[in-house]
Amino acid sequence: MNRLSALILLLTAFFVPVSSYAAPCYGTKMPIKGEFFSGLEAYLLFERDLEAGRGKMRSSQSFLLISYGIFDWLSLDLKAGVGGLKRYGAADDNIDYSARFDGGYGFRAKLYEKEKVSFVGGFQHISVHPFTVRLNGKKYKAVLDDWQFSLLGSYNFSSITPYIGTRLSRVDYINWIDNNRKRHMSDPGKCLGLIIGVDIPVAEKMWLNVEASFFDSEALAVSLNARF
Repeated sequence: MNRLSALILLLTAFFVPVSSYAAPCYGTKMPIKGEFFSGLEAYLLFERDLEAGRGKMRSSQSFLLISYGIFDWLSLDLKAGVGGLKRYGAADDNIDYSARFDGGYGFRAKLYEKEKVSFVGGFQHISVHPFTVRLNGKKYKAVLDDWQFSLLGSYNFSSITPYIGTRLSRVDYINWIDNNRKRHMSDPGKCLGLIIGVDIPVAEKMWLNVEASFFDSEALAVSLNARF
């Protein structure tokens, strides 16, 4: 598989609907062929607007991360953990759902690398399935459905590696009241986001990643990672 094939794969995945939740972009540090990265991550979604009149949502998750180098330029990113969500500001079912299982996957392709400059394209998603809530004789269940395609560029200063980029994302809030299912999309006018992040070495094979997103959502991810 060459880089063009990988890019086609990423674009195909981007346009296939999946049950998932907004994911950090991981940055441009990728495992080489046969290498593993592992880490622990905290992800906080402070605010994401739903379509008009549907309110907003926020969430927090914790993950175990594993990335594997399929090739030097292509990685598979997996994660599993716990996460909850809250919908608020809506006319109905403003519910705070307690954290339960979430998990996801993603792909990243190194599109360009020369000396200290790298460009990476990626696709990521996460499924978040919080606990069902029973309130006033009714059963409330929710899932967040989000997918994204990202493009990041970085410069390695040795002491730190900052990166900046953009992503195209969509978040749907799917909920059930008893057996009545509804899907509410995120604000279609806020699908393009700005990503700013940095990798900070803390040991020979360990680094801290901090990443923030703006415009499409307001979110922050922090992870401690190691290579094997």
